[in-house]
Amino acid sequence: MGKVGLVLEGGAMRGMFTAGVIDVLIQNDVRLDGVVGVSAGACFGCNYQSGQVGRALRYNLAYCRDPRYCSVRSLVRTGDLFGADFCYRELPFELDPFDMAAFEASKVPFWVVCTSVSSGEAVYHCCERADEDMLMWVRASSSMPVVSRPVEREGDQMLDGGIADPIPLRFFEGQGYERNVVVLTQTRDYVKRQSAAWPLMRLALRRQPAIARAMERRPEVYNEAHAYTFAQKREGAAFVLCPREPLPAHRVEHDPRRLMATYFEGQRVAEQELERLRAWL
Repeated sequence: MGKVGLVLEGGAMRGMFTAGVIDVLIQNDVRLDGVVGVSAGACFGCNYQSGQVGRALRYNLAYCRDPRYCSVRSLVRTGDLFGADFCYRELPFELDPFDMAAFEASKVPFWVVCTSVSSGEAVYHCCERADEDMLMWVRASSSMPVVSRPVEREGDQMLDGGIADPIPLRFFEGQGYERNVVVLTQTRDYVKRQSAAWPLMRLALRRQPAIARAMERRPEVYNEAHAYTFAQKREGAAFVLCPREPLPAHRVEHDPRRLMATYFEGQRVAEQELERLRAWL
């Protein structure tokens, strides 16, 4: 049998669904050969390798209303809606430590997807060590345009990987993962449409023309990737876990009840599909 990968879509705080799925996989010793995460998929996906059940839920419930975590105040003061120093230093190193030793001991490759500001194309990086560099790549993958500062990586500036490759299934297939478990934060029948705020966003992105072009294409790119995922499911090359209904949590969510409900929906879907997943594996 070939390698089996885990492909994690983004979706900001809808990623609590992904966190619920991942905890069920850990608790039931579902072992996969590699992980690729986009944006929130990268933020919460790294807990698969570290084996930290409940960590993503715990810190999101504790800090979802903390202005250092996510707030307009943070955006005004730092240029980042999600506070970079708080999210990628204080949280993982001090407040709710990320188990870096366990991450490295797992030996499971962890890839993150970013978007190059200069080209608008996807950039894929394999994080071989758990350290500040890895967290910078995760931050870059999660840096939403307009409300985040680009992150310097490898001589380029990076933003949210979901701009260029929202569901990196084709990429992982190209890396030799012949079959993949794909976790989506949108429903099976979801169709992405251009935001009503797009004219304002395009104006805000006038100094990042490649990102503006990529954002304009984003609905088409997302819908094609979504359709490809379910085509691969029909062929038996993908096992898809996704919500049955739109998730309670919004992209930016400060209500702990909605975050918890979104997490528990991920758990519920994963538990319901667990025996079918084992059989497929």
